[in-house]
Amino acid sequence: MAQNLLQGKKGIIFGALDEKSIAWKTAKRCVEQGAQIVLTNAPIALRMGEIKKLAEECNAPVIPADVTNMDDLNNLFTKSMEHFGGQVDFVLHSVGMSINMRKGNPYTDLNYDFTQKTMDISALSLHRVLQTAYKLDAISEYGSVVALTYIAAQRVFPDYSEMADAKAMLESIARSFGYHYGVKNKVRINTISQSPVRTTAGSGVKGFDGFVNYADQMSPLGNASADQCADYTVTLFSDLTRMVTMQNLYHDGGFSSMGISLPVAEKMASE
Repeated sequence: MAQNLLQGKKGIIFGALDEKSIAWKTAKRCVEQGAQIVLTNAPIALRMGEIKKLAEECNAPVIPADVTNMDDLNNLFTKSMEHFGGQVDFVLHSVGMSINMRKGNPYTDLNYDFTQKTMDISALSLHRVLQTAYKLDAISEYGSVVALTYIAAQRVFPDYSEMADAKAMLESIARSFGYHYGVKNKVRINTISQSPVRTTAGSGVKGFDGFVNYADQMSPLGNASADQCADYTVTLFSDLTRMVTMQNLYHDGGFSSMGISLPVAEKMASE
């Protein structure tokens, strides 16, 4: 159901790869709620994914950008403002990648060159995006930036490996830049700690099905879906949340407040 929460707003969506991705679903939901959007992803992801289909559905241009390349990001924001005829109102950062995890390297035996790339792509990219927008004055007053994270930034999930460190840095950047951008132009910056979702990226995590099933059994409401995350993100882009900033917001069916659930306790007792 469309409530026109984003009527007249303009935004940039990073990271839509295919129909399973949260960024894909968020892009569609933003348009359904009245927004105009620009889609962006790394050039290699554009070749591998299905973003042209999404662009047609959303009537949105696609502007390639490597999030580790400042020239690309400058071009993205400049071209987006030219397309919209002014500043953008919201940005979704849905970006993450770990070569160590892809290679199967355990946390106790990381390749540090790979780790630096993980941090650059998965965490520092948020700072690059925000710094670029800040210098170009690209985001409107009370604009909203949301980055997707995971509770492994606070708690140990062994198979999440170095991505946990990257998410911790991502959340810190959101807080720190949230102060500076709030003072400058009342731009709000938040992270959403989402339930594990079976996306193309998530499926690359060792033992991911175990993550999903455990979280679902631990959460009183069950796991939050990608579609529900898109809905929640829309509220953070809307004017209804103008005073929410520098927060890590759990969208996980209650998982983050649980010690143990009865189903999990009973399962453990029966083993």
